[in-house]
Amino acid sequence: MTLQSWLNKGEARLRSGPRPERARADAELLLLHLIEQDRAFLIAHPEKVLTAAGAVRYYALIERRVGGEPVQYITGEQEFYGLPFRVTPDVLIPRPETEHLVEKALALAAGFAQPRIVDVGAGSGAIAVALAHNLPQAQVTAADVSAAALEIAHENAQRNGVSDRIRFLKSDLLAAVADERFEFVVSNPPYVPTADRDSLSVEVREHEPALALFAGDDGLAVYRRLIPDAFEVLTPGGFLVLEIGYGQSESVGALLTDAGFTRIEFVPDLQGILRVACGLRAG
Repeated sequence: MTLQSWLNKGEARLRSGPRPERARADAELLLLHLIEQDRAFLIAHPEKVLTAAGAVRYYALIERRVGGEPVQYITGEQEFYGLPFRVTPDVLIPRPETEHLVEKALALAAGFAQPRIVDVGAGSGAIAVALAHNLPQAQVTAADVSAAALEIAHENAQRNGVSDRIRFLKSDLLAAVADERFEFVVSNPPYVPTADRDSLSVEVREHEPALALFAGDDGLAVYRRLIPDAFEVLTPGGFLVLEIGYGQSESVGALLTDAGFTRIEFVPDLQGILRVACGLRAG
């Protein structure tokens, strides 16, 4: 069978998967991953024949997707802020919403000559790597409680040419750097209430790391620890920049105020949902 025939077959099978609206796109992504080619090749050579061994492998990839495994974990790839990242089930899949956090941090960092930045809960390293890539003068620390996640983050830093400018630390939030000072604390922490687990898609609920998703009954458990600790490690004039969940702006804003932060603001995503919170430690 030709590549085009297998693509059609994969699409048909994925219509019974968790995301039927993405059946065509996912079937194509998996086929391109298998043959190690780009979309232009597929468009130009739809008549190419897939080998028997290739067909078996493609069918296996399709079945993994039908079972709810995210495409990004199957291919091991995800783009973030224009950069390529390796992802595994040890880390959250970087999402477009988190790019708003990077954009806000970059805008604020323009006012600093050599900002010291710590990314708390670095995961795949998406935030730390994107900031280091765009701020060659910055000193970046990537902290995570998961040693496995830190290995992936270090690999992604090497892949994007910034490993010499990022320090990787195993740390429960800011514990390992409590005696240091930074101009920026950035974080996309766990913020999903445990009660919301059943409402999540099967891709998230069954495949992404729970440690990086859930934060107590109301989703605020990590913020309650991180926000006051961030205030302590920030220099006067430094900023805390956080990703937040839907409907959490009022609660997070109160936690920022209680910790002593001023100039508190929220940044919406493309759907108008308040997605990023930031506050200033006044000097």
